[in-house]
Amino acid sequence: MSRLTSPLAAAVLFLVGGACAEDGAEPVAEPSSTVEITEQPSRSPAPSPSPSPSPTPDPPPAATTQHASAESLAGDLLAAEAAIRDPQTPEAHLRRWAHVQQAAYRQLALTPEWHDTVTALVPTALRSAYEANLRATVELFALTEPRDALPPWEIVTPPPPDELRSHYVAAADEFGVDWTYLAAIHLVETRMGRIRGDSVAGARGPMQFLPSTWEAYGEGDITDPRDAIRAAARYLVAHGAPADMPGALWAYNHSDRYVAAIESYAAVMQTEPVAYEAYYHWQVYYRLRSGDTILEEGWDNTA
Repeated sequence: MSRLTSPLAAAVLFLVGGACAEDGAEPVAEPSSTVEITEQPSRSPAPSPSPSPSPTPDPPPAATTQHASAESLAGDLLAAEAAIRDPQTPEAHLRRWAHVQQAAYRQLALTPEWHDTVTALVPTALRSAYEANLRATVELFALTEPRDALPPWEIVTPPPPDELRSHYVAAADEFGVDWTYLAAIHLVETRMGRIRGDSVAGARGPMQFLPSTWEAYGEGDITDPRDAIRAAARYLVAHGAPADMPGALWAYNHSDRYVAAIESYAAVMQTEPVAYEAYYHWQVYYRLRSGDTILEEGWDNTA
């Protein structure tokens, strides 16, 4: 995966799977310790004229830690944001930091009494991305309801991030829709294609099209990422994009909350394309009445 540099410190995600183009059905849903970045002391008694940057810290061993305080959560979230934006972060660590980031936004969304405290600790340079990610997470939680049982899905490994990005960009060039909207829809609908299964309304494929909608706007295979991404771009243009992106997104899923979430994620990626690399690694959370469950890649409930 290519790493993009940025002067800030990283992005975010949450999951809702199963929003269907055209019918406006509700998405079927997704469902540590504080780390400080400090300057490392020099091994030499004399200061180096060109000191090396501090190594990126290892992510916490448990990326789903429930924090006991707003300050602890802010520490992990800001460490994750910094590591995601650091081109020196190893790929294996990037994935784990993205999980830390996702878990922190989820807990924060469910703990509104912490919002002011955490917001005050976020640096000004990161504030707009932080607020957009938090808003998207809050909106998606409000859009979905916990379920009684796990869905008949299979959770698969998605195509590599650079491959998916090439599909978004190609569709953007062809149809005139910014690639970040396509990536955001893919993220919210099936967590970049990790969810293999139909929604409760019968929507299918990585971009969650009803078969009737696919007949009108799709070409090729509804389950193929490239074909589905192109169909999503075609559908958005037919409903007003790029001139009226809110209207086109509302046509994709008839919910103002859905529109707000997609616009928020897209805005973060437009400002900092590196945010896409964190979103790509976000996991599938499924919300049960008994509590949330992470559906790992390889999980299969289709039998």
